[in-house]
Amino acid sequence: MIEYFLSVFSLEVILLFLLLGGVVGLLAGLFGVGGGIVTVPVLILGLPLVGVPMSHAIHMAVGTSLATIVITSISSIRAHHKRGGVIWPSFWRLTPGILIGAWLGGVIANMMAGPVLQRIFGVFAMLVGLRMLLLNHTDGQIRPVSVFVTGLMGLVIGTVSAMVGIGGGAITVPFLHATGVEMKRAVATSSACGLPIALAGAGSFVVAGWGVEDLPAGSAGFVYWPVALIIVLTSALLAPVGAALAHRLPATRLQRFFALLLMLIGGKLLIGERLIEKKRLRRDWNWQLFEEHDRT
Repeated sequence: MIEYFLSVFSLEVILLFLLLGGVVGLLAGLFGVGGGIVTVPVLILGLPLVGVPMSHAIHMAVGTSLATIVITSISSIRAHHKRGGVIWPSFWRLTPGILIGAWLGGVIANMMAGPVLQRIFGVFAMLVGLRMLLLNHTDGQIRPVSVFVTGLMGLVIGTVSAMVGIGGGAITVPFLHATGVEMKRAVATSSACGLPIALAGAGSFVVAGWGVEDLPAGSAGFVYWPVALIIVLTSALLAPVGAALAHRLPATRLQRFFALLLMLIGGKLLIGERLIEKKRLRRDWNWQLFEEHDRT
């Protein structure tokens, strides 16, 4: 297997994806996020280096990100469950809406461009992060939420998460925290919610990309499995480390760290696409100059 990857990818690219997986795993365990907010922009720039056409890079990045979240979230769930952090009744109430929303989000993402949605969600993430940064941590008294509201939130979480290729923690954790759930348990439960998001979302991208031409060998629809496998090698190992840190950190500090992460996520979604597009245009321009110089 090692020989196969070395024959397809350069050693530098493999190390890049392994490093990416390590960062994703720590984020998943520590904050209950899938890590897609880091994975997607890196894959948009990195997938063309391993044979993915530029025309399919964004969809492949989102689909592959969701596929990696499946394994990463399982590793994170196991670590949080051992510490009694997952609130399973909340998970089961959110899951039906999440499954429907994640599949719907994948379908919508392949029918439309995502910049408007990303900017809206970016503003939302920054406002929620600012609120969590300024407010004190919850008193731990869980406030009951109706089945309708919980189901609606699950639908929103699933739809938005699948559309932008994330595990949903940026919405799930603030929602649970607002209902009185302490940060450690909100993070743990969010990790569990990332699994149905990833399963339904990745499945939707597989179906949407099935039969598309010019995709590299080893891909299933808009999921590029060789890259996903490299990423999960380190993400699955480091997710339990992040989970252990989450349960050791004081609740107030964990809340502030998560608030800062949300604000970074919001900023990335607001300006990240412009930066990626500028880098892509610069790279294409440099490549065009290189070809012209080579012909002369």
